[in-house]
Amino acid sequence: MSDSSLDIQIKTLPNQPGVYQYYDKDDKILYVGKAKNLKKRVSSYFTKQHEYGKTRVLVKKIASIKHIVVDTETDALLLENNLIKKYQPRYNVMLKDDKSYPWICIKKERFPRVFSTRRVIKDGSEYFGPYTSVKTVKTLLDLIKGLYQLRTCNYDLSEEKIKAGKYKVCLEYHLGNCKGPCEGLQTETDYHENIKSIKDILKGNFKNSLQQFKNQMKMFAEEMQFEDAQKVKEKIEILENYQAKSTIVNPKISNVDVFSITSDESYGYVNFLQLSYGSIIRSHTMEIKKKLQESDEELLQLAITEIRQRFQSNSKEIYVPFEVDLGDTIKVTVPKLGDKKRIVELSHRNAIYYRMDRLKQIKITDPDRHANRIMAQMKADLRLSEEPRHIECFDNSNIQGTNPVAACVVFKNGKPSKRDYRHFNIKTVEGPDDFASMEEVVYRRYKRLLDEEQPLPQLIIIDGGKGQLSSALKSLDALELRGKIAIVGIAKRLEELFYPDDPIPLYLDKKSETLKIIQQLRNEAHRFGIEHHRNRRSKGALTTELETIPGIGEQSIVELMKRFKSVKRITQASLDELSEVVGQSRAKKVFDYYHKK
Repeated sequence: MSDSSLDIQIKTLPNQPGVYQYYDKDDKILYVGKAKNLKKRVSSYFTKQHEYGKTRVLVKKIASIKHIVVDTETDALLLENNLIKKYQPRYNVMLKDDKSYPWICIKKERFPRVFSTRRVIKDGSEYFGPYTSVKTVKTLLDLIKGLYQLRTCNYDLSEEKIKAGKYKVCLEYHLGNCKGPCEGLQTETDYHENIKSIKDILKGNFKNSLQQFKNQMKMFAEEMQFEDAQKVKEKIEILENYQAKSTIVNPKISNVDVFSITSDESYGYVNFLQLSYGSIIRSHTMEIKKKLQESDEELLQLAITEIRQRFQSNSKEIYVPFEVDLGDTIKVTVPKLGDKKRIVELSHRNAIYYRMDRLKQIKITDPDRHANRIMAQMKADLRLSEEPRHIECFDNSNIQGTNPVAACVVFKNGKPSKRDYRHFNIKTVEGPDDFASMEEVVYRRYKRLLDEEQPLPQLIIIDGGKGQLSSALKSLDALELRGKIAIVGIAKRLEELFYPDDPIPLYLDKKSETLKIIQQLRNEAHRFGIEHHRNRRSKGALTTELETIPGIGEQSIVELMKRFKSVKRITQASLDELSEVVGQSRAKKVFDYYHKK
C-alpha cells in the first residue's frame, strides 16, 4: 500500500477514544495500541523522530491501519488487552494468559461442599480466587476444616432421599469432622450458617466468625459444658493466629487492589496485592517482556487491566506508586504517607525480590538472555551508542618504578575472555610515569589490532581518573580511533566514571550490575598486571647475572632455567650438561664466565 494511501487513512481517523491496529504488506498484524484520540496518537508515529530502533522499523513496515472506536478510555484499555492476548502481535509486550491457577469452590448444593479446583464451571457455584499458590489454598482449607464440620461426600442430599433413609453416616461423622446431614442430624440452616462464615473468612473478614465462636464459648461455659467450651476456645486461637499472620495493614483498608512496578531495559515486573479487611488475600507478580522500550506507566496500565481481568477483581479503588489513566470507573490513589504508602512500598519490594529471583534463575537456565539483558543495561547506564559486547580494560603496575608493566583484560558478553588477555612490558618510558605508560600500551594494543585487522572493542575502560583517560585519548587520536570506540576512566576512591571532554563524572548506583561488571574488569586487570609484575621481578632477581654474559640471549636463559631451575645450579653444571641444553658454543660462554670468575 502506498504512503499516500496511509496518509488518507490517517487523515480520516476520528478524534475519539479507541484501539488501532497496524498491519504489514502481507496483512499480518504488527501492533495493537489504544488512544484517547485515535487521529492524534496514530499521526504521532509518522510525524516525529523515533530514537529507538525497533520503533523506526515498525513504522517502516506499516502498510495499513485499522481502528475500532469505543465509548470510553476504559473500554479502549480492555479491548487493547484482549486483542494483544488474542493475536500476540510481534511489537507488543508479551502477556501470557495462564488459566491454571487453583480456586476454592463452594458448590451449589443443598449442603455445599468446599474444595479446591482448577476448573471453573458455570453451574451457580461460588468460586474464590484464583490463588497464586497451592500452599495458600491448602492452608485456607485446613483452617476451614479445623473450624467447621463440613461434609466431604458427594451424595445427593435431597430432602426426599434423607427422609427415605437412603444414606448412613460415615467415619468422618464418628471422627467429629461432620455433623451427619446425610441422616438429617444437621439442619440446612445450621449448615448454611457455617458456609456464610467460611465465605467471610475467604474474603478476609474474620470479625463475624470470631464473635460467633466467642458467644458459643460463653454459652457452653455458662451451661457448665467446659469440654465443649475448651474445643471452641481452641478454634478461636486457630482463627486469631491465622488472622495475626494475615492482617498486616490497617483493617480499615478493605476491598483495594495495590500495584507497583520495577523494570530494566528488557522486562517489567508488576506486583499485585489484593486487600480485604486489612488482610492480603492474594499476591501475584507478572513479568512483561518489552518490545518498544515501553515506559513504566504504559506497562503498569496494561498489567493492571490484565491482572484485574485474570483474577476477576471488582475493587473500586487501587493504590499505585504514580498516576495511571484507567478511566472514570476506578478510583486511582497515589498514597503519600501512612499505612497506604507502606502497602505500596511492600508491593514494590515484592516486585524487586521477584525480579532478583528471576535473574538468578535466568543466569543459570538461559545465559544468552542474561547476557542480552546485561548488555542492554550497560548501554543505557553508560550512555553508549551500541551494546558493549567486547570490553577491554587497562591497568598499569610498577613498584617504585621497577619493572613497569601493564595489563589488558578482555570481557565478551559480560564474561572474562582469558585467552584474549595481554601483558605489556613498558618499553619507551623511563621511571614511574603512569600517564606515559598508559599512552604507550593503548597505542601498542590498538595499532596491533588495526594492523592484524582484528575486531575492535565497543568500550575501553581505563583504570584511573582524568589523567590516565587523557593519556589513552592521545593514543586513540594518533590512531584516528577517537569517537569510534567509547572510552571511560574509573577513579578508585569514589568509583567515579569520567568521559572525554566532560568535567562532571558519572556516579552509578553502588548496587547496579553495570558498576559491578566495571569493578570486576578493573579488579581482574589489576590482578593480572600484579601477577605479571611479580613474575618479572622474580625472574629479574634470578636472571640478572645471566643477562650480563655476552652472546647469551633471553631464549637461552629460559632454556637453562627450565633445565637447572636456579642460577646456582647453572654455575655448578659441567660443560657437557650445559651443551645438552644450549649447544656447545653458548655453553662454553656460560661455563667460562663462571669458572674464570
